[in-house]
Amino acid sequence: MKEPFLDPMEKQRKFINDRDGFDLSAPPSFKINEIRAAIPQHCWVKNTWRSLSYVLRDVLVIFTLIAASTHLNNWFFWPLYWTAQGTMFWAIFVLGHDCGHGSFSDNSKLNSLVGHVLHSSILVPYHGWRISHRTHHQNHGNIEKDESWVPLTEKIFKELPPKSRILRFTVPFPMLAYPLYLWFRTPGKEGSHFNPNSSLFKADERKLVVTSTLCWTLMVVLLAYLSFVVGPVQMLKIYGVPYLIFVMWVDFVTYLHHHGHDEHKLPWYRGKEWSYLRGGLTTVDRDYGMFNSIHHDIGTHVIHHLFPQIPHYHLVEATKAAKPVLGKYYREPKKSGPIPFHLMKSLARSLSQDHFVSDTGEIVYYETEPNLYKNSAGKLTDIF
Repeated sequence: MKEPFLDPMEKQRKFINDRDGFDLSAPPSFKINEIRAAIPQHCWVKNTWRSLSYVLRDVLVIFTLIAASTHLNNWFFWPLYWTAQGTMFWAIFVLGHDCGHGSFSDNSKLNSLVGHVLHSSILVPYHGWRISHRTHHQNHGNIEKDESWVPLTEKIFKELPPKSRILRFTVPFPMLAYPLYLWFRTPGKEGSHFNPNSSLFKADERKLVVTSTLCWTLMVVLLAYLSFVVGPVQMLKIYGVPYLIFVMWVDFVTYLHHHGHDEHKLPWYRGKEWSYLRGGLTTVDRDYGMFNSIHHDIGTHVIHHLFPQIPHYHLVEATKAAKPVLGKYYREPKKSGPIPFHLMKSLARSLSQDHFVSDTGEIVYYETEPNLYKNSAGKLTDIF
């Protein structure tokens, strides 16, 4: 008998799901309250002093690295410094991220104070980012409402200029996108994390955004002053290059939390098919080797997405407790060596294949534009 016709995406989906007989997009039989009940009660407890100890640890490491760089000041040490310091900038971003979720402390004023200090120091507008990140968590996996690395629809993808398409899907350019996202969001969405009148924010949130933008501006002024005092080249070495490394960490980690799984393509939802639980179950845990503890276990991401109130230092235990309930909806991360080189392969493969989703359908998967690079050969040289 002749096999019934299936469009290419349906064939791909059928192949992926039939390999182990499991359909990740199927509504789970368990409820979110069952996952919550499986997590030990102490995992929900926020220890303010413990959280502050992580801030103290990271800040001490940052200033120790600065002192070492100015003392040694040789070209053998600088690349090591840039890598280490950029990673520490990323670590304090994660602690500021916890402040934004309220998982740092039960004291909202302390969360705001620490969040502003940490995020402003790495040029992130705390409230502007916090509010959009809340939108991301509330709508994870929803094509129409999600806020972080949202798939382009086919229509928007094809309307992009060829140069923009190449930049978006060619390493390392997507790994430098974060500052642009803060200023302009993503294609198909308007607004800025710095503008209190942006559609990102409600009327009662605008004063908060003004405060964060002011703190960001003060940090820029401080950096300009320090550049005048020690020289722009020295500031580029001490702060500028580590900032770029930090940006690459942000984009690398946040992208891989929602893309590029090795065994299953991840579904995205629209309309009635989306739910908070189904969207959260499409996030991906990652193993970052030696960096897991440095960046506060942010790779333990599924439980964090479902329950962002859980402090980072309880995420590993909470995930272990929840796995029996999650079953096959939890995808065990591939074990990493000390340095997660395997994730570079996942990133490159995803960027070469995950280009857009269909304009229609309530459960969709990324599709590939096979002629993306062929039709744009030589275009990269025209960009600069």
